[in-house]
Amino acid sequence: MTIQSPATPQEKIPSEIKVLIGAAFVIAIGFGIIAPILPQYASSFDVGAAAAAFIVSVFALTRLLFAPVSGRLTEKLGEPIVYVGGVLIVAFSTILVGLAPNYELLLLFRALGGIGSTMFTVSAMALIARLAPPTIRGRISGLYAGAFLMGNIAGPVVGGLLAAFGHRLPFFIYGGALVVAAALVHFSLARVRRRALASGQDDAGAARPPGLSVRAALASPTYRAALVSGFANGWTNFGVRVAIVPLFAVFAFGQHGTAIAGISLALFAAGNAVTLTFSGRLTDRYGRRLPVIIGLAIGSVSMGFLGLAESVPVFIALSVVAGAGIGVMNPAQQAAVADVVGQGRSGGRVLATFQMFTDLGAILGPVVAGLLVDHVGYGWAFAVGGLIGLVGVAAWGRVPRPDEDPVVASDREPS
Repeated sequence: MTIQSPATPQEKIPSEIKVLIGAAFVIAIGFGIIAPILPQYASSFDVGAAAAAFIVSVFALTRLLFAPVSGRLTEKLGEPIVYVGGVLIVAFSTILVGLAPNYELLLLFRALGGIGSTMFTVSAMALIARLAPPTIRGRISGLYAGAFLMGNIAGPVVGGLLAAFGHRLPFFIYGGALVVAAALVHFSLARVRRRALASGQDDAGAARPPGLSVRAALASPTYRAALVSGFANGWTNFGVRVAIVPLFAVFAFGQHGTAIAGISLALFAAGNAVTLTFSGRLTDRYGRRLPVIIGLAIGSVSMGFLGLAESVPVFIALSVVAGAGIGVMNPAQQAAVADVVGQGRSGGRVLATFQMFTDLGAILGPVVAGLLVDHVGYGWAFAVGGLIGLVGVAAWGRVPRPDEDPVVASDREPS
């Protein structure tokens, strides 16, 4: 493994990216506020458990379906416009959710929020790929992921304090906060547009380069491996961990299972947060491949054995180790996808496809794991998740050095 040169002290995070990181925290804390409330709010319209649960799924479903459109919009209109537009769509759809008079409109408004979510997610990844200096992409990816993580940890705490004021108020607070976040990002990115216009570039924030097609990106072994590991990460950590771990905790530990599941998820996040403090710098120094392999392997093996945990300490320990592993992997994986896009290209469709693979894993994982639980037990459900993660590890084992990857190397060639 070739060791890359460490980032020089003069290289600083661009101010526009700092604003994106701050906005990510606001978005995540708001999502954390409303996520636990949504099923209860849906149930207040006198619908069954399945309908109440679907209010969560419809958001992910519309994200998945609209991702290709958001990628094309990003390339056509530019990242700043699509980002701010996406955040505003989520803001107003969230306010409308709080005003919904019936379940049908609640479902429609929440689905609309999924469209806005995929718009700002894809455009934010494209902006980071465009604006981040290549030698600190890992550090920036770690900070961006950390902002989302801290928001998701703080959100439920704030949501619990707001619960006494009813189900609707948190949606109004979150929607208003998103409007403020969109305004801050808009004015920050306006400086990018002004500099671009002064140098004869377009109003999207930079000279609009040719878009990198998905077919061209698939020529990159790095990108193909990232699709596999993204799917695996969605399956295990965004899907199975959220949906199946609480059920297993109740099954394995009885009346204390709900509390133990909450502790498990919180300590998974804590393990993730600790490793995010250094994993971004690690990937900038040693490259993307090694941190992804190590982190995904640790997370996958921990997930695979989770269903065999017969004591609370073992269950908690596996959760912490899994969180630490994923914290090592995520910045490297995000930076690797940004390397494929590069600063000299527009990669909305490429980034949207990567997001789709992650969302697809998050949708399929709980469904398949649930079927496995019903027919062969929790052990197999977690073991299959671990095996899917190890397939991602194997895919990254075939990734060459950046100078041997035809797509990554082509962006690094001097113009």
